[in-house]
Amino acid sequence: MMIYSIKNIDITTEQVANAVLELQLTAYAVEAQLINFSALPPLQDTVPTLQRCGETFYGYEIDGVLSGVISYKKEAGVLDIHRLFVHPQQFKKGIAGRLLQFVLTHEQNFHTAIVATAAKNSPAIHFYLRHGFVETTRREVAEGLEIVQFHIQP
Repeated sequence: MMIYSIKNIDITTEQVANAVLELQLTAYAVEAQLINFSALPPLQDTVPTLQRCGETFYGYEIDGVLSGVISYKKEAGVLDIHRLFVHPQQFKKGIAGRLLQFVLTHEQNFHTAIVATAAKNSPAIHFYLRHGFVETTRREVAEGLEIVQFHIQP
């Protein structure tokens, strides 16, 4: 029987930042290939940039192995989800949904949650719509990269 847990992780710890970065690079490489855009900002991160990002991180572990991560910042009643990624070997197992629901349920003092993804990332778009998010804007942020922003008022 597998044991899973969701817990707050300290990104300022080098060992934790290394594990998050390794997983992030693996997961976002799949998105980069899917949307045909190799210069995704998460692929440019380093351990120091993660450690300085100022985001709150939660990790999803399966039998003690980090398998998914969500991070966010909260400001003026808005919960801004910056990262949500899962190891490709764990895709389609509900991990991203559990992480998202955990944060939306356990975080307090916010009236709106926002998140953005690439317009060409149809699996992510369907995921956010399925979880009650509504599309708010689309904008081109770089040549070949259009971003879609969503919000939800839980």
